[in-house]
Amino acid sequence: MTKILVVDDEPQLLRALRINLVARHYDVEVARDGSTALRHAAGWHPDLVVLDLGLPDIDGVEVIHGLRGWTSIPIIVLSGRAGSADKVGALDAGADDYVTKPFGIDELLARIRAATRRAATHDEELAEIRVGDHVVDLVGMTVSGAVRLTPTEWHLLSIMLRNPGKLISQRRLLTEVWGGGYVKETHYLRQYMVQLRRKLESDPAHPRHLLTEPGMGYRFQP
Repeated sequence: MTKILVVDDEPQLLRALRINLVARHYDVEVARDGSTALRHAAGWHPDLVVLDLGLPDIDGVEVIHGLRGWTSIPIIVLSGRAGSADKVGALDAGADDYVTKPFGIDELLARIRAATRRAATHDEELAEIRVGDHVVDLVGMTVSGAVRLTPTEWHLLSIMLRNPGKLISQRRLLTEVWGGGYVKETHYLRQYMVQLRRKLESDPAHPRHLLTEPGMGYRFQP
């Protein structure tokens, strides 16, 4: 049974999430502040954390840093903050996805299912990833249909394909592909994503798989 730790300081929301998750056969623990969340995580070892950013004692981003010091389990952020900077900060700290408050329970459940599937993915499955009409082999570095990618396109695509469904921040992509001195060069990403879509999407103007989250980053949607 998948163990989920839900961290939020709103009692009604905690109760609603516990009821919905238990009804779907998840094992659930809850915490109302960051310190309790870190203690529960260390002692209970959940498979996934659903985390509010606005906590009464320590900021949710600090909780993410605390978790990432010893575990790579999926973290889904709940954010009631309007600005994208908070979400980007959480993603850069190591969160896997975000859901903005108010949200529908079906959306959150879908994000949880996607995150747990990603966590169960093994490297051997990377040999056959379908992107539209093409099959990408990250191990052999080939694309069906005689599509040729540049080394930079491969690097960018591999990060996204290795994290299916996960929002990858602009900062992370720029840092990993070009280096820390390029974190403000977002036009690099736009240009290369246009090229990748032309090569892999059946309708580059209306992509279905290589998606943009405006102001935040990019997502590979299988």
